[in-house]
Amino acid sequence: MGRRKVEIKRIESKSSRQVTFCKRRNGLIEKARQLSILCESSVALVIVSSTGKLYSFSSGESMAKILSRFEIQQADDPETSDLAEKGMNYLSQEELLEIVQCKLEEAKSDNASIDFLNSLEEQLKTALSVTRDRKTELMMDFVKTLQEKEC
Repeated sequence: MGRRKVEIKRIESKSSRQVTFCKRRNGLIEKARQLSILCESSVALVIVSSTGKLYSFSSGESMAKILSRFEIQQADDPETSDLAEKGMNYLSQEELLEIVQCKLEEAKSDNASIDFLNSLEEQLKTALSVTRDRKTELMMDFVKTLQEKEC
């Protein structure tokens, strides 16, 4: 006897939805781990729950290294650079701040592991680097505009 096909729609019961989220999240992370082992590939997985809690998985390399390689590849490919830019701008500043706040609250708890704190540190370094790059870009554009006005 096989499994019945599940209709993909929002689960109304909050507790059932949470149980399904946890089971499917764990299954997705396990599949990502298996893919990295079977195919000797680097896998980065980020999941944000409906409450804003962030879950991440990376294999082999750190999440920051994998995302850095992704950004470099996207920047080199003009067809996908627009898509990557849209992805970076998908979350509003408020949403990004909420995610960072959630991660910092998790870090304050007594049961935060060294690995979690190291991961958080790397993510914050990456976010800071991206922010500084954007700030530099905006400042250079501003200087260029001022120079054009001078001429």
